[in-house]
Amino acid sequence: MRLTLPVTLHSAGLNETVNRLRDRLDTTSVEAVTGQYQDLTAHLSGRIGKAMLGQKAVSDIANERTQLTLRGGRLDVIQQTLTSVDDNIGQLSVRMKGALGSEDFTAREAVVRDAQAALEATFSALNTRHGERYLFAGDATNTKPFADADIFLSDVRSMAATATDAADFATQMDTYFNTPGGGWQSGIYSGTSTSSDPAGVTGTDPAITQSLWGLAVLALSGSDETLALFDGNSDAVLAASDTLADGQAALTNVRAQRGIQQAQISSSLDSLDVEETILTQTFNQMTARDQYEAASELKQLETGLEASYTLTARLSNLSLLNFMR
Repeated sequence: MRLTLPVTLHSAGLNETVNRLRDRLDTTSVEAVTGQYQDLTAHLSGRIGKAMLGQKAVSDIANERTQLTLRGGRLDVIQQTLTSVDDNIGQLSVRMKGALGSEDFTAREAVVRDAQAALEATFSALNTRHGERYLFAGDATNTKPFADADIFLSDVRSMAATATDAADFATQMDTYFNTPGGGWQSGIYSGTSTSSDPAGVTGTDPAITQSLWGLAVLALSGSDETLALFDGNSDAVLAASDTLADGQAALTNVRAQRGIQQAQISSSLDSLDVEETILTQTFNQMTARDQYEAASELKQLETGLEASYTLTARLSNLSLLNFMR
């Protein structure tokens, strides 16, 4: 004869105990692996607010690190580009002055060829991007900033052909580069004259305009051109060599300024690492669960759960004869 009613209440209570044991077993299993309490609210009680603020601070540090790393990446590319431009220019100014002073036609033609190559390479370098962002376009980061070098050379060639002397040519070039409606900003450079990014270098920066001014004149002073202004021991070519040297000096200053920014970013990242370590250690200390203690509790819970299953099985098979014993 099967007895059911007398054990119904006992079975219900036992099932509830088994469910609690299973829930606690699942929680303790995770805690034994992660080394952290699952229910931080219950564990920390009144300290939960402080712990959450610490966790938010760690998250904020991660976001700030991402932004600094992105800025650092842009600075790296800017530095590499400016270094490339400086390397392209090399000693062209000194070499052209030497060739003019010695009236060395062969040396002068070599400078012309190198200036042409440097101009092409510089235009290409200044159109570089970091991701989808043009780095030398000011705030017009989605716009390719510089047109083809040939178009620029054509503009300079036209001014040299119409100039009455070196002084007039210099005035035309100054207007071309430095007037908002001039040929440089209306036909060659499509970016903005300002940049909201402190690391940005625009196409109106003297480091850029003076370098390109000098390179263009040197590139057009060869024997294959028919520009009287640049013939012989030309004052315009000599002045352009000085302008190129000024541009190269300005490039050095711009690179130095970006180098300071790079050092500041590196220092900020180091500070964030220290701050994150301290905050993480504090949070872990507040939320840490002793894994050995959790493993010991886990063993006890497993033993209790096995005992509960055994008792449940016995109750389900309880007969009147067994009950009366």
